[in-house]
Amino acid sequence: MNVSVAQFQHLSFAECLQREGVCLRRDFIHTVQINLGRLCNQSCHHCHIDAGPQRTEIMSRETMMLAVEFVRCTGAGTVDITGGAPEMNPNFRWLVQQMTSDKRHVIVRSNLTVLLEEGNEDLPTFLAKQRVEIIASLPCYTEENVDKQRGASTFMRSLEALRKLNALGYGQDDSALTLALVYNPDGPALPPAQEQLESDYKRILGEQYGIAFNRLLTITNSPIGRFASGLRKQNEYNSYCFLLEKAFNPATLCYVMCKEQISISWDGFLYDCDFNQALGLALGNGRPLRLGELSAREIVLQLTGHEITFGPHCFACTAGAGSSCQGALKS
Repeated sequence: MNVSVAQFQHLSFAECLQREGVCLRRDFIHTVQINLGRLCNQSCHHCHIDAGPQRTEIMSRETMMLAVEFVRCTGAGTVDITGGAPEMNPNFRWLVQQMTSDKRHVIVRSNLTVLLEEGNEDLPTFLAKQRVEIIASLPCYTEENVDKQRGASTFMRSLEALRKLNALGYGQDDSALTLALVYNPDGPALPPAQEQLESDYKRILGEQYGIAFNRLLTITNSPIGRFASGLRKQNEYNSYCFLLEKAFNPATLCYVMCKEQISISWDGFLYDCDFNQALGLALGNGRPLRLGELSAREIVLQLTGHEITFGPHCFACTAGAGSSCQGALKS
């Protein structure tokens, strides 16, 4: 990749916001994203929190109870459960049941292969009974590319998990069980157009493997964590950051996820997004804010309308068509 700083006017993210006359503030809390820990059965190359089988960080039941109280106080309609592999947290099912009993829309972000781990045989059925939406990582429709990113045999094991979900009704046109797949670029590049890539995924996965799903989300890799380490080893970190800056699209600023979402870390701290959580960037009040320090209501009052903490990594969310936990921001 040959992207020269001289090819465009180099501005910081703060300067881009100033140029556009935009002050990023949280409008309201529509979604609470809860990170249950960094323990995972995979060690993906693009992981921004360096999750893996050897990680010990995991959300306790006590912190989870505080998170449930916080969600209820916000009135958020959606709870987005992530990790690591969130299913590996021993209290995962308890949290899902708490949130679905409140009639909230629950999203579980799964790497698929965890559904095949010993002891998880009934997990797909549990998720279907709880009627949660599954957002599943499948960074390509070819075996070679998936295994390159996620490890040997991951593609075929992912297909096995997808077939189990399809058999329960996930991804089927006549079912209310939603299954979304996630595409991440293999290297230092922006994702292709989401709609066209979704069409390709559906055609190839359907024709060659009999897999059905509802929608595809394209997510730009953020230059942090394990992905950043890989870029530095290949001497591509600077050129990738320049690419993101060059592709800055001000039209995405109205739709960035941090305007209506809050992220809770495995140890109960609150962040503007999962990427800020990975970097340890405190909220706009300048100090770490942790569940239990104040009442849930007091915390909610502090967060609503608060200015969002940002940094150079935010160019990943605003480049090209934009990127969020729900995929591209603009067609």
